Amino acid sequence: MTTREFPEGFVWGVATAGHQNEGDNTTSDTWFAENVTPTVFRDRSGKACNGYELWREDVDLAAGMGLNAYRFSVEWARIEPVDGEFDDDALAHYEAIVDRCLERGLAPVVTFNHFTSPHWFAAGGGWLNPEAPDLFARYCGRVMEAFGDRIAFALTMNEPNLARLLTWIGLPKFITDLERATLEAASAAAGVERYRLGNVMLPEEMDEMADGMTAGHRAARAAIKAVRPDLPVGMSLAIVDDVVVGEDASVRDRKRAEVYTRWLELAREDDFVGVQNYEQVAYDANGPAPLPEGTPTNHMGSAVEPLSLAGAVRYAYEVAGVPVLVTEHGMSTDDDTLRAPFIAPSLVGLLDAIEDGVPVLGYMHWTFMDNFEWIFGYEGQLGLYSVDRETFVRTAKPSAGVYAAIARANGVDA
Repeated sequence: MTTREFPEGFVWGVATAGHQNEGDNTTSDTWFAENVTPTVFRDRSGKACNGYELWREDVDLAAGMGLNAYRFSVEWARIEPVDGEFDDDALAHYEAIVDRCLERGLAPVVTFNHFTSPHWFAAGGGWLNPEAPDLFARYCGRVMEAFGDRIAFALTMNEPNLARLLTWIGLPKFITDLERATLEAASAAAGVERYRLGNVMLPEEMDEMADGMTAGHRAARAAIKAVRPDLPVGMSLAIVDDVVVGEDASVRDRKRAEVYTRWLELAREDDFVGVQNYEQVAYDANGPAPLPEGTPTNHMGSAVEPLSLAGAVRYAYEVAGVPVLVTEHGMSTDDDTLRAPFIAPSLVGLLDAIEDGVPVLGYMHWTFMDNFEWIFGYEGQLGLYSVDRETFVRTAKPSAGVYAAIARANGVDA
């Protein structure tokens, strides 16, 4: 066995998100939707991982793993809790995170919108509002003015294609019915016609929401570049490694057209595309092919397949034609004996893609610590660290050590 090295300057990081980690995000749309009745959210986020208070400890933990990057999101709802009113204390909070990252040798990778938005934005229709792109760009510009000179990569938004992707995973009808009921309850509670979230969408509105997000991405990119033209800007996309069993690729190709094409073609305008991969799904002429009996699976019921990452990255580059930054990759499981041995072969596959000419800038594991996983609440566990739900003590899992060793070596045994 030999150690295969990654390119010099390769980015090694962990990924987090504000609402999922920080806790008490009370002026956000997701917090509001968690607390209406009925709600599709299994749990309320509450204190989450108490990351808003423990951010310094978290940055230091990441640095202690030998990483050189830290992905986090700034919470629009905290920075602009009221339409047009910006909170200087919230901006200073995120600026402090950026500065601590730099002190500890971590490149700050900042997501401007990781699903959550201000309550007032959702009450105005969210991305269905014709003014939404300008409102988003205004906020992005304010963040850039505060500390944009010190960040390494900017992601305008996280997984704008997720809602469409979820239509392909066979969610039970009661969940889609409950999503509709949640939006109806939130609209009634807010006293508005259409209360709309970025990650709970009605099927009949998905195209219109995507149009708003497309315009929002472009407007945000322009606002970011207006402050700092040299800053690499992109967005992250949820990409399953969709493979074909047999010779009929029609179902697989239809999925790609519905879920990815719009966004990967949009990414051609960007400096990079963020790829977020967790699974591989095989399709035959009739749809998803059944898994062989005894196949290890994650919480989503998908096969544990390390080569899914390379497949997703290769596909994204083939269509978008811009460098790739793996902004999320991991496994939803409470069994770390599955996660720990999954990391190295996934990265071997990624290195194969790099050596075949795919320009991959770096890799960030999702997630740093077990957190709030949206409608699944605290059931989904994807962290390298566990978190005590009472004390918020972070405890490293074996997978954290596996990943840290690879990052420190800038290489993987193969």
